[in-house]
Amino acid sequence: MANESIPNRWAVAAAAVVMQICLGAVYAWSVFVKPLISSQHWSLPQVALTFTIALVSLGAGTVVGGLWQDRVGPRMVATVAGILYGLGYVISAWGISQHSLSGLYLGYGIVGGFGMGMGYICPVATITKWFPDKRGLMTGVAVMGFGAGAVVMGLIGAREIIAKGVPFTFMSFGVAYLIGVVATAQFMVNPPQGWRPAGWEPRTAVAKSASTADSTVAEAMASWRFWLLWVMLFFNVSAGIMIISQASPMAQQICGMTALQAANVVFTISIFNAIGRVFWAWISDMIGRAPVYFLLYAIQAAVFFAIPRLHDATLFTAAVALIGLCYGGGFGTMPSFTADFFGSKYMGGIYGWILVAWGAGGIFSPMLIARVRQSTGEYGDALQVIAVVMLVSLILPLLARRRTVEADRAVPAKA
Repeated sequence: MANESIPNRWAVAAAAVVMQICLGAVYAWSVFVKPLISSQHWSLPQVALTFTIALVSLGAGTVVGGLWQDRVGPRMVATVAGILYGLGYVISAWGISQHSLSGLYLGYGIVGGFGMGMGYICPVATITKWFPDKRGLMTGVAVMGFGAGAVVMGLIGAREIIAKGVPFTFMSFGVAYLIGVVATAQFMVNPPQGWRPAGWEPRTAVAKSASTADSTVAEAMASWRFWLLWVMLFFNVSAGIMIISQASPMAQQICGMTALQAANVVFTISIFNAIGRVFWAWISDMIGRAPVYFLLYAIQAAVFFAIPRLHDATLFTAAVALIGLCYGGGFGTMPSFTADFFGSKYMGGIYGWILVAWGAGGIFSPMLIARVRQSTGEYGDALQVIAVVMLVSLILPLLARRRTVEADRAVPAKA
């Protein structure tokens, strides 16, 4: 393939960020929680289940989308994902207008969540192929958009709900997101087989430790390192999602904030979620992926212990911003972690399966915190549980050594 026929990889990266901004509105879900409860008279666990269904569907979508894009390329998969994602919001708008909880579950939870997962995996897998020279940084930049998506919803969504109601808000965002994802999907294309940037050779310790072999999906899933990465992502997701899913009502209860003030907390978390994806991914290019995950767990353990006692609005906001920074860091670092171990050729399918941990984490912690809040009237007990989980999780990065897959396969030379 002639050089002039190869797409500009920076255009691919820019499209990836915009696509992820559209898909990342899920992180502003908490701005809908109180309006849905008050307008529809649904309980907190009923409303919280919507978010859980969306994350479970997202996990399924990443598997299907990842395996499919390894076969047909990312453009077609991302296009279908955009249609499903936008349609999910439209179905949700109809369901809410009909006071149908099942309509909300179907639209936002199943259809929208599945489309979101299919869409998410495409730019992530594509970027690892285009940027072997900046693997951590650029996958961080790509998924930064997902974290930043909640900024748009956090800033506009809360005000639009007040002005025009929840159904209209879902409908307008659904149309906008459908157009945005489908348009940027047309930029999603893989580089030629064996392509690498002109003149680039791995020189840093992190780059040299990355695998030069491409494992198939089956080979990767047969490795204990695959399941180690899966569990590491699961615990980081469980911690962050607990805060993200209840950030607005939690801020209102612990610090006495108004709904609009709490929406600003959601905005702050979204900003730090996005920053964390780039910051920690960049750091991981220098110190390694496993040390970054150790720091993420240690920081979160301390913060989760402290949050129930932070009644000052500024301190509370700073604490949950740190959680957002670490949550985003987990997603920013994990794609390059995965590609370092297993190569980038079958990244879509392999990382799609690892992202099932995202959906699994979305089952446990949002429902835990919603039910604890419902039964005790407080958030403290659930937060302390996650703090202990973070402490125990510190052992996992220590197990994630820098050995590559081909090192595992290597046969010792005979004497």
